[in-house]
Amino acid sequence: MIKIDALPAFSDNYLWLLQDAESRCCAVVDPGDAAPVLAWLEAHPGWRLTDILVTHHHADHVGGVARLKDACGSRVLGPAQERIPARDQALGEGDRVQVLGLEFQIFEVPGHTLGHIAYYHEDAGQPLLFCGDTLFAAGCGRLFEGTPEQMHRSLSRLATLPAATQVYCTHEYTLSNLRFAKAVEPANPNTAERFARVSRLRERGDISLPSTIALELATNPFLRVTETSVKQMADERAGRENPTPVEVFATLRAWKDQF
Repeated sequence: MIKIDALPAFSDNYLWLLQDAESRCCAVVDPGDAAPVLAWLEAHPGWRLTDILVTHHHADHVGGVARLKDACGSRVLGPAQERIPARDQALGEGDRVQVLGLEFQIFEVPGHTLGHIAYYHEDAGQPLLFCGDTLFAAGCGRLFEGTPEQMHRSLSRLATLPAATQVYCTHEYTLSNLRFAKAVEPANPNTAERFARVSRLRERGDISLPSTIALELATNPFLRVTETSVKQMADERAGRENPTPVEVFATLRAWKDQF
């Protein structure tokens, strides 16, 4: 059984720490800062950091990689199409990699960056998705390098994963994303309920993640661009008809950038 904890970093990042109690080995996803991981290891004598999984090249995701590798001798996995510090294994579409006894399939999900990848573990009981800054809880990443077409295609692909898939994104953006989701679909009861629940969590200082694909399909406007209510709001916002889902997505993303 793999245990997954969030190690907070910076103002709103989460470094996901996967732990195998039997082997006392762990892995971390997107360590933008080495300090939280090193502090955890110091507090847990006898544990080894065997693997570092990277989704994309932004500094808040790779800033601690080299220091952790130097300190722990960890294997560094990352996207083949981006410059990742200290990378040992370059990963691309369809690759499979073993981490702590789990097999992860690699998806290329460009949009936020051009070489962004996601790690997916298929499991009948609880599939796992580490998606970096592509799919957020109730949102998606900004288009720093990719196009709306690319990001829409990437999100649409993730949306086809099993409903029970646990979605581990890397930022605590959920509440602000839900404020936008409510503006897009003010009559969506699922969004209203999720906003109330996440508001209570954050008031207590609790984490809002992970999400699930089922929850995202019900509340995330960027996965709901074919819904009539979402298209109508996008058309109203743009002052014209958005005839395709990609154009609906592009209108929503531009709106969110200014929200």
